[in-house]
Amino acid sequence: MAEHSDPRPVPQLAGALPIGRDDLAATAAGRYHDPHSVLGAQEYEGRVTVRTLRPFAQSVEVVLPDGTAHPMTHEHEGIWVAVLDQPAVTPYTLRVTWPDTAEPVDLIDPYRFLPTLGELDIHLIREGRHEELWRALGAHVRTVDEVEGTSFAVWAPNARAVQVVGTFNGWDGRSHALRSLGSSGVWEIFVPGVAAGDTYKFRILGADGTTRDKADPMARRTEVPPATGSVVTSSDFEWSDDAWLAQRAQQDPLASRISIYEVHLGSWRPGLGYMELATELTEYVSELGFTHVELMPLAEHPFGGSWGYQVTGYYAPTSRLGSPDELRHLIDTLHGAGIGVIMDWVPAHFPKDEWALARFDGTSLYEHADPRRGEHPDWGTLIFDVGRNEVRNFLVANACYWLEEFHVDGLRVDAVASMLYLDYSREDGQWVPNQHGGREDLDAIAFLQETNATAYKRAPGIMMIAEESTSFPGVTRPTHAGGLGFGFKWNMGWMHDTLQYIGQEPIHRQYHHGDLTFSMVYQYSESFVLPISHDEVVHGKGSLLRKAPGDDWQQAATLRAYLAFQWTHPGKQLLFMGSEFAQGTEWSESAGLPWWLLEYPLHRGAQQLVKDLNAVQAEFDSLFTRDQDPGGFEWLIGDDGGHNTLAFLRRNPAGDPVAVIVNFSSEPWIDYRVPLPEGGTWLEVLNSDSPVYGGSGVGNLGRVHSEPVPMHGRDHSVRVAVPPLGAVIFVPERLRES
Repeated sequence: MAEHSDPRPVPQLAGALPIGRDDLAATAAGRYHDPHSVLGAQEYEGRVTVRTLRPFAQSVEVVLPDGTAHPMTHEHEGIWVAVLDQPAVTPYTLRVTWPDTAEPVDLIDPYRFLPTLGELDIHLIREGRHEELWRALGAHVRTVDEVEGTSFAVWAPNARAVQVVGTFNGWDGRSHALRSLGSSGVWEIFVPGVAAGDTYKFRILGADGTTRDKADPMARRTEVPPATGSVVTSSDFEWSDDAWLAQRAQQDPLASRISIYEVHLGSWRPGLGYMELATELTEYVSELGFTHVELMPLAEHPFGGSWGYQVTGYYAPTSRLGSPDELRHLIDTLHGAGIGVIMDWVPAHFPKDEWALARFDGTSLYEHADPRRGEHPDWGTLIFDVGRNEVRNFLVANACYWLEEFHVDGLRVDAVASMLYLDYSREDGQWVPNQHGGREDLDAIAFLQETNATAYKRAPGIMMIAEESTSFPGVTRPTHAGGLGFGFKWNMGWMHDTLQYIGQEPIHRQYHHGDLTFSMVYQYSESFVLPISHDEVVHGKGSLLRKAPGDDWQQAATLRAYLAFQWTHPGKQLLFMGSEFAQGTEWSESAGLPWWLLEYPLHRGAQQLVKDLNAVQAEFDSLFTRDQDPGGFEWLIGDDGGHNTLAFLRRNPAGDPVAVIVNFSSEPWIDYRVPLPEGGTWLEVLNSDSPVYGGSGVGNLGRVHSEPVPMHGRDHSVRVAVPPLGAVIFVPERLRES
């Protein structure tokens, strides 16, 4: 390098390993790429040269295992040197006397240790195949040669020099410069005495000549924002969910009941941390009967208003709510209550903060250099260059990290559509076609396939869920069959169509009946989750309650009917917090949920309905076991737009039927005839218009009796009372008797 161009040695101690003037100067400044070749102990011509960088020291001695102390000579700009009359390197300590101190201090030299990364680690990192990358890079408390300390390793292939700075060195990293581990691009050092709780950053001299202090991309803990330091951490948490994980590995999510409560932890009940949430959230979700919680992104993010979707610390749970082990406790507690945990994961983009991933080593390292591929025009963020082995590895390993280190049961992958298409939200001339001239991002497709295949291989029974809003084919098709390999896809079409439908005045809904039924045209093209997520109750869209026209009672009734339709439609259910008790205002992450609404019957009734929908679903597996089997769904009446009403059957593998009738008219239908697949008594197991939910009480006194009156090709039919803006669910009496 040009700045080290003068190889002449400075006047040096007799017998010492000669070092060029510029290399000494660069080492003294902490700007040398291989400080371990200068500092520490080096064998030279049958003796051992020891050098250490101790700026401002008054004197330094080398202390050998036998207790003998050998004075060191100041050589150059804070570098001290001694020559030991011995043929081989042995362990040693440094005895340093500082000005104005009475007693010297014994220190262990970080440059006396071999690299803490093995050849296999380096090989896998270089190949982009290190599936446990978090065990190699980052900060790790460990004992080396009976010395306790922390190893630091960071990937910065284009950096000229790297230091670690922190609370342990007064944020002066000259004495803690990392060594470059060759073509791997990894820099490494072991620093004795650094322990869990110490704060640090990497001070990187970039390829552009600029020095930047960067948070560790692999940090597993951070300071509480707005502070941006990385924190050394170690875990002593003992999991108690072995039975849960074993059971999960044996289950087929497609045939399982999955009812998801989506939560923004910071605003569910503001002021609660992971430990308090472990009690309160677990009790609440258990009481309502959800099978899973989906946690909006928990990876560290500097701006709370991004809700976690602009991540700077991909391996660090947000410190706003507690420590990593406290998050483990929350998840372990949920598992103990039989509740699975899905976490939102954001590999599509990252923010431009100077102290984070952007231009990490003075180049576009994690992001594409070309802004036509490297910047999101909508979000003002950067796009990962997943065509680069190490960047792809960073993200694939990150998915595995959350699944394995935190026992998360699934990842909901955010903004998949933005990854799949090179022209996403771009005009002509703002994007670059792929090598075949197409608009698909082939690197992103390969990355998603690898992520899903690796996750399912390493964590049996988990779910990978795509938020994907286009008609891209094969999102949930296995990777070996050419698909992306997700387990589920959010059904954004169902969400859009049905919300558009309930937004119409009841008198106009007859002209939009297809919005209710169209989803069954493509239901079996993918494996779907039906999402009513946070995105539908923010940014002026209004709460779920207020999407329907009418007065408070009509809006609440519509919401109940809509939720009953969602819970009985093929697919898995997801509902954002607050909607379960008919929150009237839009959600805001800066305010807590309006729990006081539960003092009022309409809101308490909506909550009770959600609880009962989950209970009915749990009791009758016809409502979930054949979500992806065309034989599990039959229309009874699908074309009665004039009455704003539809009726359908759900069946389990044994063929047991559950009949559902939903009326989105504001009028009750008395003596409404519906075909049924068998005769006998049918029990009304749920009526969304029941007074217990705040309804008007139109119903069937708990049961109806099917008559041998043919209808729509079936031998039996029944006259039922269908409540206004209501839904009723019937099952043959024999099913409850059994």
